[in-house]
Amino acid sequence: MTPGKKLQGLVAATITPMTPDGQINLLLIRQYVDYLVSEQNVKNVFVNGTTGEGLSLNIQERKQLAEEWVCQGKDKLDHVIIHVGALSLPESQELAKHAAAIGASGIAVIAPFFFKPTNKAELIAFLQKVASEAPAVPFYYYHIPPLTGVKIRVEELLDGIKEQIPTFQGVKFSDTDLLDLAQCINKNEREQFAFLYGVDEQLLSALAVGADGAVGSTYNYLGRKTNLMLQAFAKPDLALARKYQFLTGEFLNYVIKLGFGVAQTKAVMTFVSGIPMGPPRLPLVDASEEFVVKAKAKLDSIVWPDGD
Repeated sequence: MTPGKKLQGLVAATITPMTPDGQINLLLIRQYVDYLVSEQNVKNVFVNGTTGEGLSLNIQERKQLAEEWVCQGKDKLDHVIIHVGALSLPESQELAKHAAAIGASGIAVIAPFFFKPTNKAELIAFLQKVASEAPAVPFYYYHIPPLTGVKIRVEELLDGIKEQIPTFQGVKFSDTDLLDLAQCINKNEREQFAFLYGVDEQLLSALAVGADGAVGSTYNYLGRKTNLMLQAFAKPDLALARKYQFLTGEFLNYVIKLGFGVAQTKAVMTFVSGIPMGPPRLPLVDASEEFVVKAKAKLDSIVWPDGD
């Protein structure tokens, strides 16, 4: 890992490999790291988040995965961010303390979503209690209102946040409200916060308003293509950048209509990478064979600008 380096560019929201009987498969993490770095040119990961079924894992499993990613990512990955959010404050604190102890480069926390914070003060109080257990580790808020139902605007949340959470470094922004994102970036330019966008099919729009990069599931298998989009945007060659975004969107639009979630992401990653990601954990159920056949055919049919 690279201490002190700002989190930017692509961050793969990692999948949790599982055995056919539903146990976490730690033996695949080394191969997974090497695949991301060598095949997808992705050197940052976000572990135990939504794509990783983090909230479906027990505390011990989450710790084991965090340890394995930090261990296998040593000297290979730039950032290993561990999601430590939980419904229980003591559990979230325990995971934060553990992440600090193993040398994670950052921690992230989702808003509690059963008993929900109803205002900024309640949410900040929860986040601060977790962050304080890892006082030397960069802290990120994971904003995903479509799943949590917590719709406190990030623009409001960030006002004065450094005074209450000194380790605060940025946001994983998984919402389509680009006005909120743009206001966050506009108002916090001096703070050097990292704003990582989490809706893969709209990344180019987020880049246009100043996002530093992205955290997402598609970067596990479309990381190289998305990196080419980032390069085109930086030139700037907006026509080329749009082409990459449109083609990513074409694939996602197709699979969303088939029914696309974590289970289907595991299936796509398996056929693209050759790494057997296994089934999801109940209540999610495995992708159908029909989905796999159709998704593979669709991905194979796309002609990318780089000729691949």
